[in-house]
Amino acid sequence: MAKANQISIKVDNKPGAVAEIVRTLGNAKVNLLALAAWAEGPAGTVTAIVDNSRRAKKALDDARIAYTETAIDQVELANKPGSLAKALDKLAAKGVNLNMIYATTTKSGKKALAVYSIATEAAQAATA
Repeated sequence: MAKANQISIKVDNKPGAVAEIVRTLGNAKVNLLALAAWAEGPAGTVTAIVDNSRRAKKALDDARIAYTETAIDQVELANKPGSLAKALDKLAAKGVNLNMIYATTTKSGKKALAVYSIATEAAQAATA
């Protein structure tokens, strides 16, 4: 299980909102490792895992784009039916409650990647 930080940005739900963020990061030579975004009415959220969080935060600060940073875990799984359920069952057995999760793979990939965050108390219990 790999630990990382995820940057979350609240945006207006309008054309170009996500483009502005990824352009800002790209211009700062920050590579996106994962990106998820969704809208909820007039607002939305963009989350990103980047290769250089210090450079990403500086670029966002310079562009006056507000963000929060959250500790996340990443787990690599076999790309086959039931792999994610098995991993999540193990977390649930330890009493871990997920705050968020997303997973991805490529069509021909043998591995999948799940990214999730958990409550602080649950994180401590899971690693105990």
